[in-house]
Amino acid sequence: MATPARTLGELKRVQSAPGDGVREEMRRNLLVKMRAGETLFPGILGYQDTVVPRVVNAVLSRHHMILLGLRGQAKSRLLRALTTLLDRLVPAVAGCEIHDDPFRPLCRRCRDLIAERGDETPVAWITPHDRYVEKLATPDVTIADIIGDVDPIRAARGGHDLSSELTMHYGLLPRAHRGIFALNELPDLAGRIQVSLFNILQEGDVQIKGYPIRLPLDVCMVFTANPEDYTARGKIITPLKDRIGSEIRTHYPGTIEQGVAITQQEAWTARGAEVRLPRFVREVVEGVAFAARRDKKIDRRSGVSQRLPISTLENAISNAERRSLQVGDSPVVPRVSDVYAALPSLTGKFELEYEGELMGAENVGRELIREAVGEVFAVYLGAADLKTVVSFFETGGSLRLREEATSQELLAQLQRIPGLMQHIVALGASAADPVSVQVAAAEFVLEGLWSQKKIGRSDERVFTAPERRSEDSDLERIERLRRMKKQVN
Repeated sequence: MATPARTLGELKRVQSAPGDGVREEMRRNLLVKMRAGETLFPGILGYQDTVVPRVVNAVLSRHHMILLGLRGQAKSRLLRALTTLLDRLVPAVAGCEIHDDPFRPLCRRCRDLIAERGDETPVAWITPHDRYVEKLATPDVTIADIIGDVDPIRAARGGHDLSSELTMHYGLLPRAHRGIFALNELPDLAGRIQVSLFNILQEGDVQIKGYPIRLPLDVCMVFTANPEDYTARGKIITPLKDRIGSEIRTHYPGTIEQGVAITQQEAWTARGAEVRLPRFVREVVEGVAFAARRDKKIDRRSGVSQRLPISTLENAISNAERRSLQVGDSPVVPRVSDVYAALPSLTGKFELEYEGELMGAENVGRELIREAVGEVFAVYLGAADLKTVVSFFETGGSLRLREEATSQELLAQLQRIPGLMQHIVALGASAADPVSVQVAAAEFVLEGLWSQKKIGRSDERVFTAPERRSEDSDLERIERLRRMKKQVN
């Protein structure tokens, strides 16, 4: 591989003109990837047939774009993945704050340097990482932060007049010259700051305060926003929206399978000890997020982030790991009870409506887990004949699954329930598996029966006959919720 040029003269021997604009460069590299059949935006799951095609269209159209979606929908990750469409290395004037093209310098310092040193002007090579600038919009962001300002300290140190271009302080946008500028949570940016972005989006230049000079920046502007937060936290002003080429809506996973794949990619499950993570536990954890997104007690405008199942799964594994260390079990196998133990990582991930506030976050969380268990149970064992198991409890039988018991002790208890262990095969477990795997599967069967109200269970995890009581009226239900709220407080 040839050594990259180190001076402007060496660069001229291999390149005779400025490179493509950044949006043309992204378009060119995207076309190459598509013709080669490469995966676009590795690590972005669940968007292959929805969001990714729209992003591709925006890039092919050389558009600036905005991603609109609720929290936890991988908007920022998708923006960062756009750097995969940039060239691996591009030349720039060495030491330039805005990565000037040696063939087309913008800043006064680079123009003077090239005029003085000519072909001996030093050249540096910048990577896609160097060409990506990201800023989280907050109400205290100023025009100086984004565009730039006069730098009196630079003027004093260099002995320059304040009107000299050499006294410019470049903001984040000029520093993204020849790259991608990402602005997260655009509605949080004050209206007057949004106005300062008009020119770069339409005419392709900016003017730094106090200087009669327009800098024709080469930049791809990308934004994110939560559309449901506009009224509470500000809004995107209409003229700015009009100048953004493509508006792309993101979304949560459409199926449990997509959610499981995303959580599997993101969650930290590779622990020091051997961990066996049953598929049905993954699906229960993912089902909690799906249940929360449709629950009327949870504010849908706020959304339920994909971080909920990720952190819940990690916490459930940690609880199983702690239990295994205490009782000496191996391998570590999370159970449904561990998902309940992961409530602290779940309750902070959603905002409650009035009815949910009456119940309290923990009670809402328990309801969500129970609902998720019931749905997964219906998939695996919905058609199974579990009458003998239910009959055991209806005729006075009971079972307490103690947290401090070993898997061997629990298995001996579970085996006393007629017909229970034969159903663990449907969950991918068998008598040949480690005891902790068999216990996790058998416990899931009991939890599933309880979730469908075919057997009863107390908070101390004592499984009994189902409770028989009439449905509450609306007034009785609200009063019960108020009592639960007082107990929680």
